[in-house]
Amino acid sequence: MKVKKRTVWMLTLLSLVAVISVYYVKEPNIMPFDGLAIFSDGALDQLTIDEEAGDDAITPVYAQSALFEEMRMESQNKRSQLREQLTTRITTDEMSADEINELYNEMSDLTVRDSTEAMLEMLIRSLGYADALVQTDKGKVDVRVISEEQGKELANEIIHIVKKQWEDAKSVKVTFQPAS
Repeated sequence: MKVKKRTVWMLTLLSLVAVISVYYVKEPNIMPFDGLAIFSDGALDQLTIDEEAGDDAITPVYAQSALFEEMRMESQNKRSQLREQLTTRITTDEMSADEINELYNEMSDLTVRDSTEAMLEMLIRSLGYADALVQTDKGKVDVRVISEEQGKELANEIIHIVKKQWEDAKSVKVTFQPAS
């Protein structure tokens, strides 16, 4: 009887290992290119320049997602500066309780906007887009998506998701940008 239990247990563990390994083998390994080479070969470290090509053939390589990251950082910096200003205003002794509550509500609104934008970006990326940038401001939502495909149906799908997840979204603007 013990031999059968051990056999069943080993087969269960073996099948679990097989399922997990197939999952990791089939999963696309998408890692954003940030310009850093972790592992390098000697042959890859050398830069070759085509002397025959003119200045017209030179095109800068710039990832749109890097542009989105830059815009996210600027937005976060502005919001952190605003939080600091609100915090310094709260700590002054000249504020009444109602004004302090109002400032706390503004800080809470900033936090909600940050988390909502991050959640919406994650949801839009889960639809299969390379990257997305969501910026909110007083009921207006600006969505920028990196996608080769464009169309009203895709934009309507994104607008539906935004309005479903965030009730304060009064107007939603979707802009598609090509990946190249």
